[in-house]
Amino acid sequence: MNESAKSPPNTAPSQSAAPVRVFILDDHEVVRRGVRDLLDAEDGIEVVGEASDAREALARVPASRPDVAVLDVRLGDDRGGDHAGIEVCRELRALMPGLACLMLTSFDDDEALFDAIMAGAAGYVLKQINGADLIAAVRTVASGTSMLDPRTTARVMARLRRGQRAPAQAAEVSELDVLTPRERQILDLIGEGLTNREIAERLFLAEKTVKNRISSILAKLGVGRRIQAAMLVGRIRDRQGRPPARLN
Repeated sequence: MNESAKSPPNTAPSQSAAPVRVFILDDHEVVRRGVRDLLDAEDGIEVVGEASDAREALARVPASRPDVAVLDVRLGDDRGGDHAGIEVCRELRALMPGLACLMLTSFDDDEALFDAIMAGAAGYVLKQINGADLIAAVRTVASGTSMLDPRTTARVMARLRRGQRAPAQAAEVSELDVLTPRERQILDLIGEGLTNREIAERLFLAEKTVKNRISSILAKLGVGRRIQAAMLVGRIRDRQGRPPARLN
C-alpha cells in the first residue's frame, strides 16, 4: 500500500469534526504497521489501538472506543478457524452495536464474505487495495454507509442458489412469518438493492415511512443491517422455493 496516498478531497473531514477512531487487528506485524502508518498519516483519522490475535482484540477494543475496527479475516490463532477475524467482528458487534467493522483479507472468498455480512460487517476489502481507497473505505464505514454494494450481494446470492451452502435452519422460516405482507414486499426490494427513496417511489410511500418499516423489519428478524436481512430472506426463499410476497 502506498503510505503517502491521501484520500480524495471530497472525503476529507471538516476541521471541526472529531477524528475517526480506528482499531487494527492483523496477525502480520508488517501489514499491521503498514496500515497503522497509512491511517495515522491521514488528517481526521486516529489509530487508537492494535492487536495481533482475537483474544487481544476482544480485550482491547472496548477500552479503546474506536469508531471503526479494521479486522483481518484470517488470523494465526485457532479461534474461529480460517475466519477468526469474522468471529471477532460478531462478538464486537454484540458488545458495541455502533462499531463499524471493516474486514480486510488477502482472499476473494465468497464463504468468508457471506459470514462477514451475517456477522454484521460494514465492509469487506482485499489487502491489494491501494492506500487512498483503504482510507476512503474507513471513512465510508465510519459515516454509517455500507461498503457491501448490490453486486457484492448478488455474488453471494448466486452461490446460494447453486446450493453450495448448507440449508438454513427451519427456525429461520418462522422469523419471516412475523413480517406483514407489506414488510415482506419491502424486504424483497431491499434484496434487489433499492435505496429507501427508490422503495418509496416503487410503493408510493413516504420515504420516512419506508425507513420506519425497515427498522421494524430489522428488529423482527434480529439483525442489525439491511443487507443481513436481505441475505437471510434470500437464503430461506431459495431453499423453500417460495416466491416473493405479493400484496392483494
